[in-house]
Amino acid sequence: MRIWLDGTLRDDHDAKVSVLDHGLTVGDGVFETVKAQDGTLFALTRHLDRLTRSARGLGLPDPDLDEVRRACAAVVAEHPVPLGRLRITYTGGPSPLGSERGDGRPTLTVALGETARRPDTTAVITVPWVRNERSAVAGLKTTSYAENVVALARAHGEGASEALFANTVGRLCEGTGSNVFVVLDGELHTPPLSSGCLAGITRALAVEWTGAKETDLPFDVLERAEEVFLTSTLRDVQAVHRVDGRTLAAAPGPVTAKAMRIFEERAASDIDP
Repeated sequence: MRIWLDGTLRDDHDAKVSVLDHGLTVGDGVFETVKAQDGTLFALTRHLDRLTRSARGLGLPDPDLDEVRRACAAVVAEHPVPLGRLRITYTGGPSPLGSERGDGRPTLTVALGETARRPDTTAVITVPWVRNERSAVAGLKTTSYAENVVALARAHGEGASEALFANTVGRLCEGTGSNVFVVLDGELHTPPLSSGCLAGITRALAVEWTGAKETDLPFDVLERAEEVFLTSTLRDVQAVHRVDGRTLAAAPGPVTAKAMRIFEERAASDIDP
């Protein structure tokens, strides 16, 4: 595998980041995951816009998007795969052993790994931990993912692929790496960004293309929703057939199936919507 690190392609065993990098020591960094399919990257412009927003939210310098685009193109050309996860990581760079940043330049890495198409349906669980919708990093895609690692491990231990969070006031928020949609009385809803959820790229496209409503929802809506589905870069639109111990009667249901079809058709017609 060839990885872009700070301006050049390197073999994976030579792509080394300082042990003092702030992304490693305190999670001071942001990232994007982009779907790579047959040599093309989906919605790259939207991902790069969010990378910049996240960097600004952390107080990092704006990334050089021209360099990021060159890096992405170079990595994809070196490692073409039918379906892959392209990871762009941008950190605070070498810094003191503490929360304060150093004076060096940020670190940029881009890597690509092959992946498999997700199943059409999946199981999810709810977890007792909450998202802080008033956090300084709420809505930013940062590298501080330990909370997600713990929750996802619990999900896997219970035979599910995702864990869903409420926020501090008991409203439905998001998954560890996905946004969530529910169907109530035949209408499609998803939590608003004010819930503390990430402004998912696939979420935004699904809202735009399906007309889903952004609605402040109680966490227990998952106990009565007619349909539930997840969105993310690698899931696209994925139906949920089980939430905790509750099995949904038909997954994908009619609203979800329509959303899946619309997303697939629109995404196929425009790789950078």
